[in-house]
Amino acid sequence: MRFINMDKIRISEIISMAWADEIPFHAIEEQLGVSEGTVIRIMRANLKPRSFELWRKRVTGRSAKNAQIKQIRPLGRKKSQRSTRSSWIVE
Repeated sequence: MRFINMDKIRISEIISMAWADEIPFHAIEEQLGVSEGTVIRIMRANLKPRSFELWRKRVTGRSAKNAQIKQIRPLGRKKSQRSTRSSWIVE
């Protein structure tokens, strides 16, 4: 397997990018040169079995992981669309 020669820091970076829902696989490939299949193998080798299953279930068929996102915020996070707590206050 190709990823065995990678250092722990690079593998950790790949895992954190793959774990983020907003970062598509093609962005990981462009930035780090690692294909989707290799990312999946890295995740399988480095996550607990149940964590890997949950991650695969979450990203399988998800358009955000397989298509380009219009705008990625810093750190790969999108701003929450949830309402603020102040709207709960009754006056």
